[in-house]
Amino acid sequence: MTTIAVLCDPPRDGLVLTALPETSPLSTTEATELYTAMLQDACRAVEASGGELLVNYRPDDALPEHDGQTKTVESELESEPKSESKDEAEAHVRAVVDNTLDDPDVARFERQVGETFSGRAGNTATHLLEREGVGTVAIVKPNAPFLSRQQIDTAAMKLRRSPVILGPSTDGRVYYAGFRETIDYADAYTAPAVETLTDRAIDAGHEVDFLPQFPVVESGTDLAEALALIRARRRAGRLVPEHTTAFLDSLGLSIVECEHGLDLTR
Repeated sequence: MTTIAVLCDPPRDGLVLTALPETSPLSTTEATELYTAMLQDACRAVEASGGELLVNYRPDDALPEHDGQTKTVESELESEPKSESKDEAEAHVRAVVDNTLDDPDVARFERQVGETFSGRAGNTATHLLEREGVGTVAIVKPNAPFLSRQQIDTAAMKLRRSPVILGPSTDGRVYYAGFRETIDYADAYTAPAVETLTDRAIDAGHEVDFLPQFPVVESGTDLAEALALIRARRRAGRLVPEHTTAFLDSLGLSIVECEHGLDLTR
């Protein structure tokens, strides 16, 4: 069983998907709602798979200062009572996850440790593999809407043969990084992450295998590509990310071709 660590931030305006309001028709609040929907789909995919769900959140004392830090998706928080034992970041993330899973008890919640994403991912993977004795671990983020039960289970099978499995995305990014053995994680997600992670694995003497390429969502161009694939897959009768698709349907977006590729309009 692979432990899938979903490294996430609390869904707050101005903290998550910050490039989307500048590069797409989405407002800051809509970007937060999209992040929430993708976090829901990521956690549901892990629950439906043969993996173990670890929700690895950034706590309040590790978040950057930003405008609207306390702004959240209120509808997701209505069922979550305030607790002095949890910081607000944990409460916000728990509210989303608990309202999404069929069995909220399957999720384990832990704080992220580290100043950079590479550091936080490396600390999580190393702790699980070396201190908890987990057989295999995967690092994912909520901005990968096409991470599905099938991808997770396929990666678990591949990890039996190869110590490192990567799910490549556009622009050299990755949506999945699975490990049976540790690597040097310092700056391991330096762009292009798929090449850097591969180099680190090879340098450590590990074989690397890959999953199919899928989009991640950070910019307006990313979102246009993801939306086009969602619409194509739904038209073809294939599985689509439920919460992400429902939210994008509500926005009334159109995909147009422009000089640099695809763009979105309303």
